[in-house]
Amino acid sequence: MPSPTPPSGRARLRRVEETSAGGLILDHRSADASAALIGRRDRHGRLLWSLPKGHVEEGETAAQAAVREVTEETGLTGRILGRLGTIDFWFVAGGARIHKTVHHFLLLRRAGTLSDDDIEVDAVAWVPLAEVADRLAYVDERRLLDEVPIVLAATA
Repeated sequence: MPSPTPPSGRARLRRVEETSAGGLILDHRSADASAALIGRRDRHGRLLWSLPKGHVEEGETAAQAAVREVTEETGLTGRILGRLGTIDFWFVAGGARIHKTVHHFLLLRRAGTLSDDDIEVDAVAWVPLAEVADRLAYVDERRLLDEVPIVLAATA
C-alpha cells in the first residue's frame, strides 16, 4: 500500500537519526591557549571554519568518537577535559529528513602535529582562544565557547 500523501501534495520524506561527536582541542590549559579549527569549502568556494567532528561509529561512545574525529581531522591526539554541549539540527539530503545530534567536548592536546591530511578538511589552523568565536562560521558552535572556562575551572 502506498504511503499517504500529506495535504500539501508532497510525498513524506523518511526520517533518519544521525549522531556525531567532536570538539575543541586546546594546545595548553590556560586563558591564552590556542584551539585547532578546521576549514571546509562550501559550495560557493568560501572557507568556513568549524570544530572537528564526525559520525559516531558502531560500538563507540560519543567521547571515543570525539577523540578519534579530532585526531583524524587535525592530526592532534587529545584527552577529554569535559563536555561543552550538544547541538541538534534538521536538514534534507538524499530524499531523507535528517535529524543530526552532535556531542562536543573540550580536549587538551597530548600529541601530534596540526595537519590537514584528512580528505574532508581543506585547512587547519591554531587560533587564539580569544579569537575562536570570530572565526567560527556557525552560531551554535560559538555558543559552546561559553562552557570552556567552566570546564577548565572544573578540571584544574
